[in-house]
Amino acid sequence: MKQLLKPSTRMLWWLVILAAFAVLVGILQALGRGPTVRLDSLFWALICAIGALALLDAFWLWRLPSPRVQRHLSGSLALGRWSEVRIDLEHNFRRSVPLTLFDHGPQGSGNHCEVEYLPQQMTLRPHRKAQLTYRLRPTSRGHFIFQRIEIQLRSPLRLWLSRRYLPVANSARVYPDFARLHNGQLLAVDNWLSQIGVRQRQRRGPGLEFNQLREFREGDSLRQIDWKATARQRIPIAREYQDERDQQIVFLLDCGRRMRSQDGELTHFDHALNACLLLGYVALRQGDAVGVSTFAAEHDRHLAPVKGVAQLNVLLNHVYDLNSTRRPADYSAAIRQVLIRQKRRALVVLVTNLRDEDDEDLLGAVKQLSRHHRVLVASLREEVLDALRQTPVRTWQQALDYCGTVAFLNARAALHERLSAHGIPVLDVRPAELGPQLVSRYLSWKKAGTL
Repeated sequence: MKQLLKPSTRMLWWLVILAAFAVLVGILQALGRGPTVRLDSLFWALICAIGALALLDAFWLWRLPSPRVQRHLSGSLALGRWSEVRIDLEHNFRRSVPLTLFDHGPQGSGNHCEVEYLPQQMTLRPHRKAQLTYRLRPTSRGHFIFQRIEIQLRSPLRLWLSRRYLPVANSARVYPDFARLHNGQLLAVDNWLSQIGVRQRQRRGPGLEFNQLREFREGDSLRQIDWKATARQRIPIAREYQDERDQQIVFLLDCGRRMRSQDGELTHFDHALNACLLLGYVALRQGDAVGVSTFAAEHDRHLAPVKGVAQLNVLLNHVYDLNSTRRPADYSAAIRQVLIRQKRRALVVLVTNLRDEDDEDLLGAVKQLSRHHRVLVASLREEVLDALRQTPVRTWQQALDYCGTVAFLNARAALHERLSAHGIPVLDVRPAELGPQLVSRYLSWKKAGTL
């Protein structure tokens, strides 16, 4: 425990009074007026008395044991969501002791959070436990480590303050905001998908996976009739199909410098991560396997596709501490790695921010990938581009901004059209709309049996 002792405001006022008294005595001595001898004796008596009291007060405060402090917080926090932190204090004080408490935030340059209701002041009563709460809001993802709590105690005469740093270790993982859905804090997933704009499209035909034979029902298609079984049973028998539940989805996630742009509170990378987790959740509920592969990260990661609801927890723990970097995106190298690792045909969702300079290398790599897998390119578009394009032009600078924006968007659209011309679908969306768009496209392909 580290302890720092410093004079209180009351102590400083006493020192100011003594200094003023010393100045007064000096002036009277210089003028030769007043009972200077008595005043001089009184001054030194005050110094000795205050000094003795200050030493005793400091000694008592120095020997005062620190209360026992324990922090309680959830082991998993959601990015951008307020969470409550509780601190319990136990002590053996025989008198009431005023205390000020401040909880130091997580250690590490990349861990950031906001707090409310700190510092807090309270009085520790004899033979009673104390408790306080404050609110914490993480503004970045990752592994947060809390190491110490700071308390400030006052001496009995209020002449000194003792600042103490108590080692109280806790850790928490900050997940993307999608963690609230995983923790069951939302209603039925279908209602939630409807609220954020996801719409399931009607299936144009039966799924490709045969389920069972059953009696023909009203509303069944004639193409579903199994004529051999009908002849044997002498009643109409229909084939029942179900959506294929053995597909594989691999997210190819760009962690490079293009994903560092920020719209609102979240970066493009956080929007992309949330969208991938949302689609992964829906796909796992459909019985498909989900995996992820990153590129342009500090250390590229790969998680093989696996089926089952438990895979969502694995996926969250695999990507919760991912962050964007300043590295350029090397699409060719990333796609080569996917081709090496993913042998079975899968839906590969490339999430990135395409620019006009991404031309031949990107097109060649994606075409090579599309020979072995179904590919969907999700290209994030900065919201500021839409805002600039819709802003009325009144000044010369606004005209330049408008022309530059239109030229950039046209070049970007030309790249998207080239990809589409080679049979590679492209989603050109704003970051906040990526999740619903991905899920809608997936469900439409799933229902049509074209995955």
